[in-house]
Amino acid sequence: MVRLLILLGINIFIMTGCKTSGHYKNPVIFSGADPWIIKQNGFYYYCCSMNNGIGISKSKNLHQINPPKQIWKAPEGNKWNSSCIWAPELHYLNNKWYIYYAGGYGGPPFIHQRTGVLESMTDDPMGEYVDKGMIFTGDNPTDLENNIWAIDMTVFYYNKVLYAVWSGWDKNEKTDKTSQNLYIARMDNPWTISSSRVKISSPDKYYEQGELPLNEGPEVLIHNGDVFIIYSCGQSWLDTYKLAYLKLKKDGDPLLQESWVKGKSPIFEGTEDVYGVGHACFTTSPDGKENYILYHSKKDKVPGWDRDIRLQKFTFDKKGMPYFGKPKPLNKVLALPSGTK
Repeated sequence: MVRLLILLGINIFIMTGCKTSGHYKNPVIFSGADPWIIKQNGFYYYCCSMNNGIGISKSKNLHQINPPKQIWKAPEGNKWNSSCIWAPELHYLNNKWYIYYAGGYGGPPFIHQRTGVLESMTDDPMGEYVDKGMIFTGDNPTDLENNIWAIDMTVFYYNKVLYAVWSGWDKNEKTDKTSQNLYIARMDNPWTISSSRVKISSPDKYYEQGELPLNEGPEVLIHNGDVFIIYSCGQSWLDTYKLAYLKLKKDGDPLLQESWVKGKSPIFEGTEDVYGVGHACFTTSPDGKENYILYHSKKDKVPGWDRDIRLQKFTFDKKGMPYFGKPKPLNKVLALPSGTK
């Protein structure tokens, strides 16, 4: 799969007087992709690729994402993670901060991507990190030599067990024009996979088809005991990129493929005014009363990866399903997240 290698500069949109006028407009970041934000102790921490490394920013306001500080740079040389740093995510696990990211050592073709993790050395998510190394994403966790291509890892707890979910290939290939699936595995700790991977989704639905069918960018959304994986499908460089979902059956075992039910149709897709929506993450308003989706969108219909970051409120329907509605067009006036000061 072909990707933009660097984040093209972080430009923050802050409307004059937005704190008193009570509204904001998209985009919240003019150039960027694969957004990740986490709310902790009254602050929002935004994590992104930056200068062949990873940056984090801190803000009291969800709609105002500040310029990031680079907290880690990929090692020089021909290491496994010396380049192609994609889609980092910041998580707080076991009283420490962890950053999951994809990295490689060259491309195109981008056939060397693997997943790594960083562990914080302090309580500050914008402080120093130690590289815990590559995470095993192959078939047999006792056979660490035979690792398999993997990107877009996220983690979540379910019934006190830690799981990892990511986008990967059936086997390593010599071309990045390879279909991608979603996999899950159990973790012993935030840097160690302890079970064989299980394929829980392949791009087999009509809405996942195209010149290169992909399932990628999985993100976990848990609401009232229901577990959803919201993922991107189609082709990231086209205006038809969209979001779909898997839902875990009640009392289902996450490590069984049959425990996951795939949606019959997309759950969030573009319009005549908004193109190629994908790779979302989820958080709540400052007072915790509203749910928000942060996602990237193409700036035009031309094939490529010129994208920005947008923020939008969403709800859950009577059946407990997330309802994202339609993506709002640029510069539409949107009410500030509740609890914004």
